[in-house]
Amino acid sequence: MESDILDGGLAEKGSKRVTWSGQNMPVLALIGERFKKEKPLKGLKVAACLHVTSETANLMKVLRDGGADVCLCASNPLSTQDDVAAALVENDQIAVFAIRGEDNKTYYKHIHATLDFEPDITLDDGADLVSLIHKEKIALQPKVRASLEETTTGVIRLRAMAKDGALKIPVVAVNDADTKHLFDNRYGTGQSTVDGIIRATDILLAGRVVVACGYGWCGRGFADRARGMGARVVVTEVEPIRALEAVMDGFQVLPMSEAAKIGDIFCTLTGNRSVLRGEHFEVMKDGAIVCNSGHFNIEIDIEALQAASTEVKREVREHVTEYRTKNGRSIYLLAEGRLVNLAAARGHPSSVMDMSFAAQALTTEFVAKQKGRMEVRVHDVPREIDQTVAALKLKSMGVSIDELTAEQKEYLSSWEVGT
Repeated sequence: MESDILDGGLAEKGSKRVTWSGQNMPVLALIGERFKKEKPLKGLKVAACLHVTSETANLMKVLRDGGADVCLCASNPLSTQDDVAAALVENDQIAVFAIRGEDNKTYYKHIHATLDFEPDITLDDGADLVSLIHKEKIALQPKVRASLEETTTGVIRLRAMAKDGALKIPVVAVNDADTKHLFDNRYGTGQSTVDGIIRATDILLAGRVVVACGYGWCGRGFADRARGMGARVVVTEVEPIRALEAVMDGFQVLPMSEAAKIGDIFCTLTGNRSVLRGEHFEVMKDGAIVCNSGHFNIEIDIEALQAASTEVKREVREHVTEYRTKNGRSIYLLAEGRLVNLAAARGHPSSVMDMSFAAQALTTEFVAKQKGRMEVRVHDVPREIDQTVAALKLKSMGVSIDELTAEQKEYLSSWEVGT
């Protein structure tokens, strides 16, 4: 089995962490038990470009138990947990191409290696697999039944491709499932982003001005958690409805040109590029901290930050790089502008990834059961999958809910009865 990992000797340590995560992913475990018996993915090849974490390892094992031949590469050079990669290769015989800190050339070599696997179904986190299938691996297009997209940034790219008529394979926006973005993006990103900032800096958030750049589901989660830690939170937005929601939620909303002057900590969570730019760095306080929790590091214009610096950047502590500006101020960039929650911390808690990866597993099964190739467009996750995941999660938490009575069902499906 071909793989490219840092050190197979880390497998024992990684296996312990995978087991611990699995204990906090009861919904995925229930799906895994059924997959073992039914083998719904038998005979299929599944290639995944995801963050190589202990939670992802549990998803890969469930897909394998479902009968699939599985291959995994990293969706971010700094998010790979090398011990987990080793455990998958050495203990579970799953091919992995991922090394934490790999350079750009190696990163894309690994993506190529994953696609050389000639998958029937792909799982993407940022649409790098799909992008390469459209640019360089065109011969794979007829074989791929569908690609499942895990993150907001990837869905944005894929919808743009579909709008332009450039999309050549079906995709399913797993990110847009309610059991994904309402929980993973809000509660997972919210907590893990704060965790990454604190681990990198050891800074006290209470009393600081924290600027949440963007008020999508990730931004909502981060803003709420930062406020819970005692920070004064400012939100920046470009969409009026989201900005209005932030105001109604009790946050101060400012344009970035104003927020840049008063912020102590800035975190981008938008899925767009150049959210923090040269004109913002020019007015930031001495000691300002900037970081990103969106998918790609282009959310911070690092070239502009470098251009504003008079000295060679220097790492002042792990995951913290100092830039000295022309007027003697220091601006600190965390985790090279990569995902701070994965580069400086361990990513989302397993219990919230339980829902996201349960949706991934069930959607993979859904794609496998389709007769022939799905229509080439961006599909939503079937509502019944969302409902199943939510019901299983509630059951695992010991929570019971009401059911509609026959009378209520009739009332909701009719129009004759008025006030």
